Amino acid sequence: MEASVRKSRAAAYSVLSNSLLVGGKLAIGLLIGSVSVISEAIHSAVDLLAALIAWFAVRMSAKPADADHPFGHGKIENLSGTIEALLILVAAVWIIFEAVAKLRHPEPVEHPGLGAAIMAVSVVANWLVSRHLFTVGRETDSVALIADAWHLRTDIWTSLGVMAALGVMALAGWLWPGAALHWIDPVAAILVALLILHAAWELTVSAGRDLVDAALPAAELDAIRSAALGADPAVQAVAGMRARKAGAERLVEVTITVPGALTVDAGHAIADRVEAAVALALPRTTTMVHVEPAG
Repeated sequence: MEASVRKSRAAAYSVLSNSLLVGGKLAIGLLIGSVSVISEAIHSAVDLLAALIAWFAVRMSAKPADADHPFGHGKIENLSGTIEALLILVAAVWIIFEAVAKLRHPEPVEHPGLGAAIMAVSVVANWLVSRHLFTVGRETDSVALIADAWHLRTDIWTSLGVMAALGVMALAGWLWPGAALHWIDPVAAILVALLILHAAWELTVSAGRDLVDAALPAAELDAIRSAALGADPAVQAVAGMRARKAGAERLVEVTITVPGALTVDAGHAIADRVEAAVALALPRTTTMVHVEPAG
């Protein structure tokens, strides 16, 4: 319950931060006529939608297993991460479309220094929120929060790029008045979009793995095997193992071999000890143990 509350609060912070950034970037982007600042407002709007999805996902994934969802609701977080990646992809394509149109029909950017200032505010805000999301996401193993954190971390780099482009335009306008440098703004927007596309691909791979029941990492499989073998002296071998993940929860099936002369009660007690040992090695793990006689 404590982990669920922490995840929900972290997602709510992200929603609030992105809401403020969307409004600020959009207002200044329209005021100065900068497509790169407007593209960053769209990026933040996608981040806001992603944050809302993450907030919903972490609340739903905390619900206990029920008759309709006997394995729990953990995969809602994986679904959330995949949807966020697709949203990023759509935003990147739209930004490229708008930037190309601006290259073909350039318009002057008024007061680029103001645009650079809102980008600086965005960098600081997103760094603080993403750091908090990464901390909570890793401590609670939340796919949705980590995906949201990567969104904001990407926004930091794109905001820095736009800030640099607008800074160059402001400096050039002061040193070389009348210089035709309007192309810098849409080019910066295109670079932003390319970075967003890369982030979308990484998030799709990361979130989609668990949706198709990919195996756990080798290190975690080794930890499960070691825990099972060390749970009781009667465990002679791990004859088989399957493991997958749903959100922050791991679902493991282990087959162990024990001396054939053991009673059913003794085999059951050994299975309980194996389950406890695996849960101790890897928290948030549900293990089903099948006991077979050796040989």
